Amino acid sequence: QVQLVESGGGLVQPGGSLRLSCAASGIIFSRYTMGWYRQAPGKQRELVATITSGANTNYADSLKGRFTISRDNAKNTVYLQMNSLKPEDTAVYYCSAVYYGLPAYWGQGTQVTVSS
Repeated sequence: QVQLVESGGGLVQPGGSLRLSCAASGIIFSRYTMGWYRQAPGKQRELVATITSGANTNYADSLKGRFTISRDNAKNTVYLQMNSLKPEDTAVYYCSAVYYGLPAYWGQGTQVTVSS
């Protein structure tokens, strides 16, 4: 049974930072591209960043320079470091295991709220 469990969300002030984690089980983690997506209220789910099994990264253009995705294959965990957070970053953030370019498995999501 595949499980992706996100953690690290919460309430943060504008300009602050958060680090999200996603612990995976039930998959051969090191073989998967992993991704972070987000969905704001009333909007479609959008790609935040992906990281391949070889640690090549890809980011949404609007987030480059503020967000960093990384992975630790020994811990079956993918991370998303988010800096200089803005109110428009408020969303539910989802972790995904990507297979042949498409999300195959999803976590339950973690809420990130950026507000003063």
